[in-house]
Amino acid sequence: MKYFQNHFIAIALVFFLMSCEKKTTEPAVQNKVPTNLVINATVSNDASGKVTFSATADNAVTYKFELGNGDVMVEPTGIANYKYTENGTNAYTVTVTATSSTGQTLSKTKDITVTVDLLSQPPFWSEEFDVAGAPNPAKWVYDIGTGSNGWGNAELQYYTERSQNVFIDNGTLKIRAVKESYSGSNWTSTRMKTLSKFAFKYGTVVIRAKVPSGVGTWPAVWMMGTDIGTVGWPACGEIDILEHVGKEQNKVFASLHYPGRTGGNAVTNTKIISNASTEFHDFKLEWSVSSIKFYVDNILFHTVANSSSIPFNKDFFFLVNLAMGGNFGGNVDAALNTATFEVDFIRVYK
Repeated sequence: MKYFQNHFIAIALVFFLMSCEKKTTEPAVQNKVPTNLVINATVSNDASGKVTFSATADNAVTYKFELGNGDVMVEPTGIANYKYTENGTNAYTVTVTATSSTGQTLSKTKDITVTVDLLSQPPFWSEEFDVAGAPNPAKWVYDIGTGSNGWGNAELQYYTERSQNVFIDNGTLKIRAVKESYSGSNWTSTRMKTLSKFAFKYGTVVIRAKVPSGVGTWPAVWMMGTDIGTVGWPACGEIDILEHVGKEQNKVFASLHYPGRTGGNAVTNTKIISNASTEFHDFKLEWSVSSIKFYVDNILFHTVANSSSIPFNKDFFFLVNLAMGGNFGGNVDAALNTATFEVDFIRVYK
């Protein structure tokens, strides 16, 4: 009987110890849940858009920062340095998720306000057109000829890279259209581009330009996707920052072209300005993952929501040209012999 009593006591002791062990291990598992998540944000006061985030939490081994504009950063240290690029003063709700070694999470949000003045920062890329002579071959190449059928717009000019048609003088680029018989065309001009030299995705572009007068002139500074060689137009997308036609003097156009929205169906708006052909004006594009905005002399006149369904989330390159006539330019004034498009600078801010 004593043997059975002792055996019973031993078994009970084992169960007691197992119970104690279970109780002591359960809190350890529970301690893997992140707690006490604290988020701090230091916003730079120089209008650069720079923000330093710091996050701390008990039992956390990594932190995910959802930055309120679609961007995400994962930082094991809990320190994240980020630069917002949306121009102006904007509010963002930042979500930080702390994760433990067992995959358990804790999230918290923080509201911040960030001011970005991109134009106060040095440009990411610029062309100042300060060196007299031909445009810089390290930055520009040319479309030559008529593009089979007036570049698809029934235009009249033959594009060249001759000094008669394109040159830099007195600090501005001058593209000159000339009425002359040349290689089967009655006009010559220039179309230059940065394809294979420079392209970018998102940012602010500022162009200072003075458009020519004269019915039939059609100057433009615009952009196309670098994948045009593989997907073609309009699948590559087109952003027209500045267009003007002499038949509608002082009306400037800003447009987007893409599949389903081309030609007369482009996503377009216009703005009437004074002295478009006698004074320089600033034409600005603000391009981000969420929107595409167009300004003239800092007046916003066209806004388009950006999304993954349209082709404006990849690298684009610049084009600068002066066309004559065509589907948009219309009939050319018979008395017109020359026209000059002047560009002071093109600057890209990121």
